[in-house]
Amino acid sequence: MSLIYPREGQKAHPLNTSPDYGSTLKRAPSQPLILLPHTLSETTGPVFGHVAVSDIDSDLTRRHAGEPLGERIIVTGRVLDEDGRPVPHALIEIWQANSAGRYVHVRDQHPAPLDPNFTGAGRAVTDAEGRYRFVTIKPGAYPWRNHHNAWRPAHIHFSLFGPSFLSRVITQMYFPGDPLFRFDPIFQSITDERARNRLISRFDIDTTEPEWALAYQFDIVLRGREATPTEEPHEH
Repeated sequence: MSLIYPREGQKAHPLNTSPDYGSTLKRAPSQPLILLPHTLSETTGPVFGHVAVSDIDSDLTRRHAGEPLGERIIVTGRVLDEDGRPVPHALIEIWQANSAGRYVHVRDQHPAPLDPNFTGAGRAVTDAEGRYRFVTIKPGAYPWRNHHNAWRPAHIHFSLFGPSFLSRVITQMYFPGDPLFRFDPIFQSITDERARNRLISRFDIDTTEPEWALAYQFDIVLRGREATPTEEPHEH
């Protein structure tokens, strides 16, 4: 299969400054970045949490006394490099809104109910084949006041750590067929359509468990022409 670069004017990663995404106008750098030399602790330092991760950390539905409200889902996938090789022992952290579209955070004042049985955060370490698995609740959409009638599509945040403090990338996973895609300036800040589509998970009937949970597959490619769009700094 041939690989196609984005056409002129298209970007495979989110734009640092996107006028429709209001807060980027204030937080994006207006001057060239200053590169600082890396110290030994930054390039070889340990990553928090690799050793302490347990099986229950990847099941966000078993953290409290009762079952969380909403649609239970299974999210699986692989972390791969640009040549399709698995990336083992990568720490993955996820965080998300609950089924009503609300985060457990003091600044989230969206008038939707909190769920005492769901805190919306989990972590896992990829196995020798780069695979991971989470059990969670499908998040709800929520308003975010960027523009009139602004709503974020349902999504799950992913953070990946490698062998040092510097090797961290952040991305978002979306769900297929969401009608809010066309109205969301965060999703649309990736101007290459093929790259945007790499953020959309695939429904996975083979992993779906009868009478228990639907499943979605989301592979993360760290580098190369087919890389998953991330929120780390990039050259534009």
